[in-house]
Amino acid sequence: MDEKVYGWWLPPDVSVHGAKIDQLITVLHWFMLLLFVGWGAFFVWTLFKYRAREGHKAIYAPVAAVATKYIEGAVVVVEVFLLFGLSTPVWLAYKNNPPNDAEAVHIRVVAEQFAWNFHYPGKDKKFGSGKLDLIGGDNPLGLDPEDKDGKDDIVTINQLHIPVHKPVYVEVSSKDVIRAFNIPVLRVKQDTIPGQKIPIWFEATAPGHYEIACAQLCGLGHYRMRADVLIDTPEDYAKWEAENAPPPQEAPAAAAPDTAPDNTPAPEKK
Repeated sequence: MDEKVYGWWLPPDVSVHGAKIDQLITVLHWFMLLLFVGWGAFFVWTLFKYRAREGHKAIYAPVAAVATKYIEGAVVVVEVFLLFGLSTPVWLAYKNNPPNDAEAVHIRVVAEQFAWNFHYPGKDKKFGSGKLDLIGGDNPLGLDPEDKDGKDDIVTINQLHIPVHKPVYVEVSSKDVIRAFNIPVLRVKQDTIPGQKIPIWFEATAPGHYEIACAQLCGLGHYRMRADVLIDTPEDYAKWEAENAPPPQEAPAAAAPDTAPDNTPAPEKK
């Protein structure tokens, strides 16, 4: 894993939509720093000005201050601007532009205590169906072996492969409790809720090996909810798909004919 890329500031951005999110985070942090310094300086000033001194008596009646009301009003105006002028447009630009269904790589993410299951539809681009009573250690998603759509499906645990420069459409869900699917370098974070399939999408701009984390406490084994995301070149992704695809199943043997080639009845079996 490319641990060296994680520094003291934001993780590296390898997503198409990440620049606007980073810009928003930077603006918010500068605003919070301004508020922290301003209110901190005011607090220190009040400690000094209104300290206990000989000959001074405290006044307990409310003081009618005009300047502070204007300052507080200005803070409210800036916060409203940050929410509706900066944050909401970034969110709408992302949520209102899902990738083209035919061009995207489709993946299902199913969380459980304590692992991430990744389900790929295979070459036929169709997900196989699953059944609750089929879920087990060797079949974590309960895929139905009789469903022809699932014959070529690929299932991995704690290892997500995606191609670079190609949109990825993901449906996240959970078997048991709420948790948060988080890929910092792709600027993706989404709660996984039992009984719901929530869509998210992203596109990577550079290959690499990074980390998937669970951003919500999900139990005593929360620390185990770490996984790998491998952003592959198109060639490496195609090679990985070919190497992990289930082997083709042999066609059932044809039944013996009831008549011989010259149309005479076949001998009876003893």
